[in-house]
This record gives sequence, C-alpha cells and structure tokens, in this order.
Amino acid sequence: MGCIKSKEDKGPSIKYRTEPKPDSGSPYGGDPTQATQSPGIKGQAPNFNSHSMTPFGGSSGITPFGGASSIFAPTPVPYPGGLTGGVTVFVALYDYEARTTEDLSFRKGERFQIINNTEGDWWEARSIATGKTGYIPSNYVAPADSIQAEEWYFGKMGRKDAERLLLNPGNQRGTFLVRESETTKGAYSLSIRDWDEVKGDNVKHYKIRKLDNGGYYITTRAQFESLQKLVKHYSEHADGLCYRLTTVCPTVKPQTQGLAKDAWEIPRESLRLDLKLGQGCFGEVWIGAKFPIKWTAPEAALYGRFTIKSDVWSFGILLTELVTKGRVPYPGMVNREVLEQVERGYRMPCPQGCPESLHELMKLCWKKDPDERPTFEYIQSFLEDYFTATEPQYQPGDNL
Repeated sequence: MGCIKSKEDKGPSIKYRTEPKPDSGSPYGGDPTQATQSPGIKGQAPNFNSHSMTPFGGSSGITPFGGASSIFAPTPVPYPGGLTGGVTVFVALYDYEARTTEDLSFRKGERFQIINNTEGDWWEARSIATGKTGYIPSNYVAPADSIQAEEWYFGKMGRKDAERLLLNPGNQRGTFLVRESETTKGAYSLSIRDWDEVKGDNVKHYKIRKLDNGGYYITTRAQFESLQKLVKHYSEHADGLCYRLTTVCPTVKPQTQGLAKDAWEIPRESLRLDLKLGQGCFGEVWIGAKFPIKWTAPEAALYGRFTIKSDVWSFGILLTELVTKGRVPYPGMVNREVLEQVERGYRMPCPQGCPESLHELMKLCWKKDPDERPTFEYIQSFLEDYFTATEPQYQPGDNL
C-alpha cells in the first residue's frame, strides 16, 4: 500500500532508528511517544507553531521553489482578540498598496510591530524598516517565524480545494502544500501533486501527526522538531513519499476585509448609472450593458425583484456551467424563449455526466417560489458533505 516511491536520486541515505511495533488496527504504526525519540527533538515547539493559532494562507508571487501566482487563495482568518504571549512582531505575506492616508504600503517580508489589534480586521502597526505607523489588513500578515508565515502553509483548506489548486495547469509533479487536517484535530496534511501511468496527474495526501513533546512525523521512523524541518527534509529526499517536494503551490492575495479601515462604500458619483431595473431589499438595481436573461430568476427578469433568493437561482445556473464545462445555459433557446418556457415551469434536464444529487440541488435553486429555494448556507453544507463523501483516504504513513 501507499505511494510508489520516487525513482529520482534521493541524495545521501538517511539513518533511521528501529521502527516500533505497530498497534493493531492503527494504519500509522505504534505510539511514537512510547519509543525513543529522535535526538533532534527537544522540549515543546513554539506556541505559534501549535494548532491552536488561527492560520493565514500562503503568499503570492514567486516562491522559494520557483512557483508562480495562480487563481486560488486559501481562506485567511484573522487572529481573534488581543495579542497573546507578548508577541507583537508580524511579517507581511504579500505586497500591499495603501488606499487611504491612514493605511501603510508595504512589501512582502516586511516586519511590523503591532500597536493595536483590537479594532477588527485592520490593525494599527509600525513598520520596523521605515518607522512609519498606520493601518494594515490583518489577513496580510502572520507572526514572525511561525508556520503561518511559511509560503507552503495554507491553513484551513479542504482536501478537494487542495486538489483543485495542485492540479492547476502549469503545476509540476512535486508541487505541494501543507494544510490543517479535516479529520484529526491537532494534525496537518501534506498534499503533493503526483503522476503515474495508471492515474495520470493526481494528488496524494499524507497525514502529519504531532507528538506530545511538540515534534511532527508522517512515519514514526522519521520525526522532526518542527514542520519547517519536516518540509526541508522531504524537499531534499522523497524518503518514501510519492515524490520529492519541489515547488510550493502558487496562490494569490486574499481579499481585504473592506476597502480600508472605516472605508465601507464607493462614492455613488464614481459609478455610471444608465437604466434603473428595479428596487430590491438591498437597494436599487441598474443596468449598464447587456442583461443576462438566462442566468436571472424570473421574478427579477420580469418584475425587477432582486433579492438573495434570485441570487440562489443564478447559482443553480452556474452549477450547470461547471458540470458541462462552460456550456451556455438553455442550449438552442433565445432569451425570449427562455423567459416564456421558465414561466411555464420548464427547467433544464440533468446534464450528461452530472450526478442526480447535484441536479436535485439545481432544481431546488430553481423553485418558482423564491421562499422555497435553499439558503446559501444550506448549499455550502450540501456541497461540502458531497465532496467529503466522495474523497479518497489518506496515504498510510506506516508503509513509507
């Protein structure tokens, strides 16, 4: 079982201690805390490398391993509450250009002393390099020398999202990322792009477990005092993994929370308003060019009733585009026909190759009565459960 070992040169051989006898029923071997620990592991790992610290994402631009920007970004989550443990030095994960006079412009790698982080998503900080003080987006920085500051650490990311990201065109075999484990609290997952003659391009997942004394391991015979050292080791030697870690998975900057600190709206005079379509519960709706009839709920297209439930209808149309790889909705029908047929109760049939459960979700989105359509919260829960139910298992670490 497990991954096919890499055939490339793995560098100098690594000397391992004797493998402990596996416990019955455990795919990860015996309890490593009961065996002699590697001499390199001493004491507890730094607090900011612990699972309890809320993750940030990776970073954009060229990585140390030669990666380039892509279209995905991990979901950043700001640190809640005040700073703890006396840690006030953070490092920038991305470049940022100030949008107001109160913001600070900065470059990736720049360090800050945090003055105040209790006012939401924008923190008051002082640049150590320039001495300037201003506000910075909290999801653009991470504690200095923590795993959150590592480009390969993507924080809270699902298995399916990791696979989509790694299988993007342009990524090569050995492209990787580290993320929180979805199934085991306190553990991490190493996801690697691989290739073989049977599956072609695919992604292998390895669970990274944490020792009680702060160490980390994939297989109990090779333990490391930090995630950084684990990644460094497997970037030099495949050592039982499907392939040596070669390139950090590319990503892009996350969205800032708001335009800037206390900047919540764009001046109305800066927008061009051509034709008023209607007025919903979120304000007036205007059109400046073509109207997307095939994507619009009937109550919005016919009567100008734009609500979040009309957005749910549009999401159902988007699902058909995803399943059919970009086919235009209602093939063979012009806009007038679409309006007439939908008003009479017509709904698009299940696309070829689409699971029936997904088509049922689409039909829920297309209920005639907007109140009978699901919420976006329900849709998110449905899709997450669907992807979890169809995902493969981890690669077993005890066979490495």
